[in-house]
Amino acid sequence: MDLLPRSHAEFTSPEYWDSFFRKRGRKAFEWYGEFAHLCGIIHKYIKPAEKILMVGCGNSRLSEDMYDVGYHSITNIDISDIVIRQMNERNSKTRGEMTFEKMDVTQMTYEDGSFAVAVDKGTLDALAVDQEEKTLATVRAMFEEVSRVLRLGGRYVIVSLLQDQVLQVLTKHFAELAWPVRVHRIQTSPTDAEDEGEDFSLPVFVVVITKFKKMPNMKQIVEICSGEENVQRLESIQELVTTVKEMQYYGIVRQQLGKRQVSGEQLQISLYSSLSSSARYTLWVVDSTDRCSNKFAIFIVPQGRETDWMFSTDAGRKKLSLRAGFERLVVVALNREHEYRDMDAIKAELSSKVMELAPASHRKGVQVPFLSIGGDIGKRNERYRGESALSGTYVVEDAEGEGGQMFRRLIFLSNEHIIQSEARLISPATAASDKKKKRDKKKTGNLQIDKSYLSCGHHHAMVAGLAFLPQEVSSPRVLLIGLGGGPLAAFINQHFPKVCLDAVEIDPEMAKVATDWFGFKHDDRVAIHIADGLDFIRQLAEKGEKRDVVMFDVDSKDRSLGLSCPPAAFVDEEFLKLTASILGEKGVFVLNFVCRDEALRKSVVTRLCNIFPSVASVDIPEDVNMVIFASAAPVEGENGTESGTDKVASCRASFAGRVKEAAKRLDREIRKVSRTCDVDVAECIADLEVLSVR
Repeated sequence: MDLLPRSHAEFTSPEYWDSFFRKRGRKAFEWYGEFAHLCGIIHKYIKPAEKILMVGCGNSRLSEDMYDVGYHSITNIDISDIVIRQMNERNSKTRGEMTFEKMDVTQMTYEDGSFAVAVDKGTLDALAVDQEEKTLATVRAMFEEVSRVLRLGGRYVIVSLLQDQVLQVLTKHFAELAWPVRVHRIQTSPTDAEDEGEDFSLPVFVVVITKFKKMPNMKQIVEICSGEENVQRLESIQELVTTVKEMQYYGIVRQQLGKRQVSGEQLQISLYSSLSSSARYTLWVVDSTDRCSNKFAIFIVPQGRETDWMFSTDAGRKKLSLRAGFERLVVVALNREHEYRDMDAIKAELSSKVMELAPASHRKGVQVPFLSIGGDIGKRNERYRGESALSGTYVVEDAEGEGGQMFRRLIFLSNEHIIQSEARLISPATAASDKKKKRDKKKTGNLQIDKSYLSCGHHHAMVAGLAFLPQEVSSPRVLLIGLGGGPLAAFINQHFPKVCLDAVEIDPEMAKVATDWFGFKHDDRVAIHIADGLDFIRQLAEKGEKRDVVMFDVDSKDRSLGLSCPPAAFVDEEFLKLTASILGEKGVFVLNFVCRDEALRKSVVTRLCNIFPSVASVDIPEDVNMVIFASAAPVEGENGTESGTDKVASCRASFAGRVKEAAKRLDREIRKVSRTCDVDVAECIADLEVLSVR
């Protein structure tokens, strides 16, 4: 049945609604749920003896149902002459105290303060169809008329889907009046709409606005309820808008998931408690492309493990889903701003919500398993929280990893599923068992920083940059741009006693974190410079100073180019030439490069190949990092008589062979300091790809 308008403008037309109700006949139209869904709110805010105005009544049964339970003083108005005649015919004999009048809600004829309550079920949504000025003027006229006919202390009760344009005009108008606004989320099952083949994805809300006398400097009361109770006071209208949109998103996702699989994407959902403005749980819905006998399960990520590749990336969660063998796996992360008692408490709290995400193939009544690693919810202990002018709020926390191993992590809350820096924590006894290892005085209880550990694969590869130096460079001068928590700088300082290191960090907070919490020490071989890496290199070039190794390990705050590391200015052609100019005659440039834009990736590699005599790279498994090594020294083949293609191949082989032999020497140096160190430089560059030699 074609009952939907051909254009939005038709919603404001009396002719459209006459046609609509003529086609539909006497059947009630309940777009926004039946009386059973709304009666709790109605009884809460409307007294039976009060005078009620029903605006845009249509042929809904809401007035009739209210009348039948004791609300007799109801005046119904609608712009459609046909629907008013239908409703009068239907109710004149059985509900004689209730009236129906044809009237435009923007031009009502009632006296000021005539009603205690105005009820609007869908009329606002029918009028506020876009952001055009003509539309907004009509909506404002309705608000002004409803406000006029309400008495002081009266309530304007609006049943709405609160789509974006509706939410914006509604909140803006009543924020200016400073009237209290309370929003209820209503659970509905619009059977009439489903019978008509309509798809109602958005949840239904009831907005209760109370007419107040405006007072100077009065802060507006803004509240939201997930149902009839559990009132949560919000700080602002904007927070209300954000919360409503979260609820709408969840409603849409819930409906979509109930009807189909989403194997091409992983939908993310945040669940909030009424006690906090931050999400309590983050859920990812992972659907298998294969048919599985097991239909549905919930996987709880232990605290401290949410940054693991398996849980923090789409690819990792997909692999987890395949291992679990369920048609749909909901992966749940426990957010760090909250406390959780135990696994049983989490199950009890989540059960009702996650069951709403079950696939269509899941049979009701079948118990849904909760999966995890180990028997508890993991451990995470926040040690320090600070504020960086460049990166925002950050935390230093100790977390339990696989096998009960403890780690210290630096995490920026703006991207809390990414570990900025990580150090392993070990007992003093473990450290003492390695006689060559110096004891770190910065302890956590009876644990201390293990400087023989590097968590990031790209840091392993960057250490390998030292293998590109000829042996005669016995005391390398290394420049590291980007300190972070200091794990790479601390490792180099610990394991290569002949290296003199300059570490440049633009953020003074990070330098403080590295020294206070990650055991990074200043000595006569290490200097920390609080400066912009770009400016620092320009100053070195102006002074004519040289370095044997220059390393870039800097992340980008602007991801719009698809370049995560380093910022674009660091790989600008002129700046790369400047970087090459500060390298010693046989120096090497090491770049941690993360770029998802293939064209930009190729462009940067080409620049490097044009500037440096020899360039090689390694890709980091299970990551998008590429570590690029660019040497300032030309490379010769084993046989000087070769030419053309053979000579290039010989140079490539010679270059790769020399570097791999040097990597073995580096590993021997590392083992002299830390016999149990798991950094294996030779293995890290086993798949070294020589990109260019000359």
